Amino acid sequence: MTLAEESLLPQTEKKLEKSLDAIAALRRAMTQRLAEIKATQEKPEQPPADAETLASFEQAEKARRELEDAAAAQAEAIRKLIRQQQEEAAARREAEESARREAEAKNEQEQAETARREQEAKAAQEQAEAAHREAEAKAAQEQAEAARREAEAKAVQDQAEAARREAEAKEVLEQADAVRKQIQAMLEQERIEALRREAEAKAAAEALKARNELNEIARREAEARAQAAQEAQARAEKAAATAKAARAAKAAEEQKPQPELHFDIVEWSRIMMHVAEESQKLIRDYVVRTKDKPVDTLSVSPTPFMDSISRLFERFFDDPETYTDVQLATWQNYIDLTRATLMKMQGISTQPVAEAPAGDKRFKAKDWQTNWMFDFLKQAYLSTAEETRRLVQNEATNVEDKIAKKLEFYSRLMLDATAPNNFWMTNPEVLRATLDSKGENLIKGLQNLLGDLERGNGLLRISMSDYRAFEIGKNIASTPGKVVYQNELMQLIQYAPQTQTVRRVPFLIIPPWINKYYILDLKQKNSFVGYLVSQGYTVFTISWVNPTKKHALTQFDDYMSEGSLSALREIKRITGEDEANVLGYCIGGTLLSCTQAYLAAVPEKPFDIPKIKSATYLVTMIDFSQPGDLGVFIDEDQIRLLEDRMARLGYMDASSLIMTFNLLRSNDLIWPFVINNYMLGREPFPFDILYWNTDSTNLPAAMQSYYLRKMYLENKLIEPKALKFKDVPLDLGEIETPSFLLSTREDHIAPWRSTYASTQIYKGPVTFCLSGSGHIAGVINPPDSGKYGYWTNDKLPTDPDEWLKDAQPHKGSWWPEWIKWLDQHAGEPVAARPVEEGIEDAPGSYVKVRVV
Repeated sequence: MTLAEESLLPQTEKKLEKSLDAIAALRRAMTQRLAEIKATQEKPEQPPADAETLASFEQAEKARRELEDAAAAQAEAIRKLIRQQQEEAAARREAEESARREAEAKNEQEQAETARREQEAKAAQEQAEAAHREAEAKAAQEQAEAARREAEAKAVQDQAEAARREAEAKEVLEQADAVRKQIQAMLEQERIEALRREAEAKAAAEALKARNELNEIARREAEARAQAAQEAQARAEKAAATAKAARAAKAAEEQKPQPELHFDIVEWSRIMMHVAEESQKLIRDYVVRTKDKPVDTLSVSPTPFMDSISRLFERFFDDPETYTDVQLATWQNYIDLTRATLMKMQGISTQPVAEAPAGDKRFKAKDWQTNWMFDFLKQAYLSTAEETRRLVQNEATNVEDKIAKKLEFYSRLMLDATAPNNFWMTNPEVLRATLDSKGENLIKGLQNLLGDLERGNGLLRISMSDYRAFEIGKNIASTPGKVVYQNELMQLIQYAPQTQTVRRVPFLIIPPWINKYYILDLKQKNSFVGYLVSQGYTVFTISWVNPTKKHALTQFDDYMSEGSLSALREIKRITGEDEANVLGYCIGGTLLSCTQAYLAAVPEKPFDIPKIKSATYLVTMIDFSQPGDLGVFIDEDQIRLLEDRMARLGYMDASSLIMTFNLLRSNDLIWPFVINNYMLGREPFPFDILYWNTDSTNLPAAMQSYYLRKMYLENKLIEPKALKFKDVPLDLGEIETPSFLLSTREDHIAPWRSTYASTQIYKGPVTFCLSGSGHIAGVINPPDSGKYGYWTNDKLPTDPDEWLKDAQPHKGSWWPEWIKWLDQHAGEPVAARPVEEGIEDAPGSYVKVRVV
């Protein structure tokens, strides 16, 4: 209701009150007169009423009629007033609608102008910069679309408000009609009194209703603020529940006895014809859609693989007896397997010639055990693979270590790729799905394959998760906080406290810039950041920028000056504390060790940077002499090839990083998705870690070249004063800070025996903890999960295997163990620190830039 309408309501109410008062007075007068007449009638000895009395009665009757006419006129005036208000409301709605249309037209004009400028700019910039501007234009368009939706929602709200005012006007008319009815029935005293009480009750009810409506509006506004976050969370939970139900159904299905695979040649030919026809259409449509699009390429060199194969064949020629022995052993296994298969065909139980290793999920379908044909394929593959591995391991002892690692890695990669479950015609699960769905699984799988190729601009970017189930800032990376500082290289996030008191010493997290920081802030139940905040710490974390060509010359030590040191400086400004506890994850831990060595060696200690009171290193390498499988990709030839590509782009592209890390675990990160997505035609499950895994980052060319050469290839970081940061020589042996080192037992990126070397380098007290699982799952292991376990040992011998032999095993997560250690360096409790007014809400804008 508008202000004008609200100002007229008191006048209307006063007029109604006057009418009611006049009616009440007339009612009293007539009641008294009737009583007099009745009293006169009860006294027959008195003469009848004279002419004067009758005239008085007629005057009273005339006054009553005049009062009725006045009330009717008054009601008509009220109706006119209401109609006038309705006309004013209609005019106002038309004006608002006109203003909305003008705003939309202006927005469309501005969008058209923006699009024109972007189109002109495309011709002047390179492809990567153009893609970035398209992303910004898309964001602007989405903002405009959001504004339009808000305007439409406001229009709908205005219409609802107008409908409510019309209902109120209708109620006023009904009240006026009730007054008229009361006037007509004024001689019926009991009815008039009842109507009066009803009117009073209704007025009270209307007032209560108005208050309730205001309360309801406030409640809905409060719920609306929480609904946005809950919707995304609900979608993810629903998708996770659906995935869980699907997995449970699949597990239940696997437990059921399956009928033997039976092929009807006619039906099978019909299915294959249908698949071929539909596939031709899909491929034709894909070619038409993508024929004018640029194609991305990866800098993959066949040289390491070819060198390894040629070296292996050289060994065969030099030592033919070894190769002959392996061949004879392989043929003997085939003979034994053929004999066992013939017996199995006759229903005779036999011992398997070859069995899959424990934990190998490739052959868990029942057909691999119950169907003699698939059992033969499985055992033949496992036998051949085992003899091949034995041959390679035997020959690897006769060559230098780097060549041996390549031989083992590439042979394993080849064996993993040639497993029979990776081919649809030799995978019983895929064959069953093809028969059951009449080939629709293969058609859907081809759609998924072409979609991933199109998404990768010609490169196959395998979908590993349901990307629609997650939204950064909503249901992942959603711990409340603010971006309190930013520069060209990073944003600094401060998280809101969740406890009334916090530990005095603030805490800084330095995440890797090879991936995004929110691996430490996934869903609420497994958020490392959320856990640390809940333990009563003031937590800050760095969110690195996703580099573009303009960052090409950014050096490794720039990540120290603009990253770790700038963050520490801001933490001191915000908290006023002279100390800080710091954690580094992976390459972030490497940066933390370099930062400490720099601060230990710099001639003048910076007064505005707090002292690092304790340091936590998660799966961090500083000695790169044994880099594990990752070392297969690092030699002079491959680095030079990568540097040539980075010289053109200005950075190492995220696609190359994803492919490299996926190849390290192809049986976990490539082939299961090939089977699920492309052969079975299914959608991937929503999994937060795999969503993060595919949201990778670029790396600046100068930084990456320095990192690969000086640390991996030359292993200079471990040498005292061999490297300089900002002209200051680094000596990690001068670090006196108490350190907590966390490694994971199955880590293929930072092998735990390599990370253990740090225990022998740092001068200060060191605590070493070994977690189960790998580089990610072993770190992101919340206490509620109850998974993996960990090992501790207060002694730190030189040999890591000797440490493990005497280590004490523990169940569950390492997080509580670490918190007990950290509390010793956290200071006394102080009042919780509220987050100061920041640049933007966490998680900030840097982390939302996606390049793959």
